[in-house]
Amino acid sequence: MREKSSATASTTVTADRVIGLTLGALGVLAFSMSLPATRVAVQELDPWFVAFGRAVGAALLAWAYLRFTGAPRPNRSQWRRLSIVALGVVVGFPVFTSLALTTQTSAHGAVVITVLPAMTAVFAVLRAGERPPLLFWVASVGGLVAVLAFLITSGAVHGALSAADLFLLAAVVLCGLGYAEGGALSRELGGARTICWALLLSLPVTLLITLVAASAHPPRADAAAWSAFAYLTVISMFLGFFAWYAGLARGGIAQVGQIQLAQPVLTLLWSALLLGETVTPASIGAALVVLACVVLIQRTRRARATGQDATADAVHRTVSAPCAGAAPGTRHSRERPTTPINP
Repeated sequence: MREKSSATASTTVTADRVIGLTLGALGVLAFSMSLPATRVAVQELDPWFVAFGRAVGAALLAWAYLRFTGAPRPNRSQWRRLSIVALGVVVGFPVFTSLALTTQTSAHGAVVITVLPAMTAVFAVLRAGERPPLLFWVASVGGLVAVLAFLITSGAVHGALSAADLFLLAAVVLCGLGYAEGGALSRELGGARTICWALLLSLPVTLLITLVAASAHPPRADAAAWSAFAYLTVISMFLGFFAWYAGLARGGIAQVGQIQLAQPVLTLLWSALLLGETVTPASIGAALVVLACVVLIQRTRRARATGQDATADAVHRTVSAPCAGAAPGTRHSRERPTTPINP
């Protein structure tokens, strides 16, 4: 009976991992267009309006979702953690990327966000208590180096560190924190409710700054800029997090977070389509290397999970084994009592 239970548990864990990776990939796909869309939007609209206005629009969608689903309110501890999520992904990342992309290209921004998976993993260790194995970090660094090498050789990196680079680095740090905290909190609230409550928590601040920005620089833009702004509002700030946080909660923050290694390459592809930037054939090779690193990362997770299952099974057998020299049929004093199964 226990073997069947173990098999069922293993199947459940595997299914959760696959679902988590799939949802995480959808989230990365949604986020990969955020930098190009921001670049398009801030060419016509004030960066402060873009950063906070999209949060206001997403908050209205969040209010409708929570009202429709009848979601219960978070408790006091969860509100505190939601403030960290809001600081990272509702305020920090949009503000600093909007400011940076007024002077830098989205391709240049893709270079800096390459460190986002590693930053997410670091905060997963600090905030969510995860402990990835050494091979995980080796694969993560390998993917990071591969993407950086591709971006450098393709000409995306140029010049010295600028204010825009500092803005992007600040965005990455805050976003990694928001990803890790939100992924951990999604295990309690669910991915959709986590981002929705974070958006509503931020609404008093985001609405005020949006109104001030709109008053100082009345928003006037062409159709392309408004379309980019709509994408940032509905996809990047709202629906993308539904998939992303749910994926982090199911598949593990550190491991699923490494799917972001593919995001810079995807961002360059979107930049070519939206902004007319040239993408070299080396992008295919870089994508394959990054994919190999992601696969290796997932193998380290499976190997670790298998080792933990084997250890737990060995402990169970040791505890359940009869004492040496005990009378036949006598149980060891430390064996867990068997719970009768009702028909």
